[in-house]
Parts: sequence; structure tokens; C-alpha cells
Amino acid sequence: MKRLALALTLIAGPLWALDPSEMLEDPALEARARALDHDLRCVVCQSESVASSNANWAQDARRTVRELVAGGASDEAVMDFFVARYGEFVLMSPRASGSTWMLWAAGPAMLLLAMGLGYGYLRGRSRSVASQEGALTEAEQRRLQEILKE
Repeated sequence: MKRLALALTLIAGPLWALDPSEMLEDPALEARARALDHDLRCVVCQSESVASSNANWAQDARRTVRELVAGGASDEAVMDFFVARYGEFVLMSPRASGSTWMLWAAGPAMLLLAMGLGYGYLRGRSRSVASQEGALTEAEQRRLQEILKE
């Protein structure tokens, strides 16, 4: 029974993160605010979005998001507001611009580099085997001829 209660608490925990008093009255604005909450990282928890965190900072961030959205700020302006104060770390998916472009490009670049090195290794290996197979010394050729005549 204790395990069931713990499992339900862990699964339903994010549902209780948003206090009903924080919600906006306009459903369209509330939907935008919730989408923004999922795109922002809680700087206290660091592995949860603002939407699923119960930390005090996350509650303040949710209120700030709703204030900005209700004030007419665009989604980009809300994200810029948080990035200006907390850096790119506050975004769950950092932007591919500035200094982060190297991080985005590192994965594909490493894959291409590994494929190129593997191709070069295999190609060089097949050439060395082929060149060694046909090369018999003169003494070996004479011995081969003697064996074949017998």
C-alpha cells in the first residue's frame, strides 16, 4: 500500500505544481503560459521544467510568466526576459546561436569524423593485404615451381 501511495505521489506530483490561484482566466493565455513553463528550466531543481517543479523559484517564475503573458509580451520576449537574467541555462532546449552552435554541431561533426577515420582505416587495410599477397620472392617462386612439378 505504501508503494502504491508513493507511486501515485511521484506520478501525480507535477499535476499539483501549478496552484489554481496562479492560473490566468483567459484559456488561450493560460495555454501559452503553460507551454512557456515547459520550455523553462527550474534553476533550483536543474533537471525539471518550471511547470513540474514545486520549488519557490519555479512558483515565482510561473507567476512572472503569467504576468508577462497577460501584459501582452510575446513568447520570444518572455524567453528573452529569463535568458537575460539567468543565461541560456534556463532554457530546456538551448538556442543554436552564439556560443552554443559548437555544442549543436559537435555531435554530427564527431560522427562524420569517426566515419571518415573508419573508412580510411578499412581502405588502407584492404590495400596492404592485397599488395602483400602477390609479392613472392625469387626463392619462393623457385620452390613453388619445384613443388608444382612434383
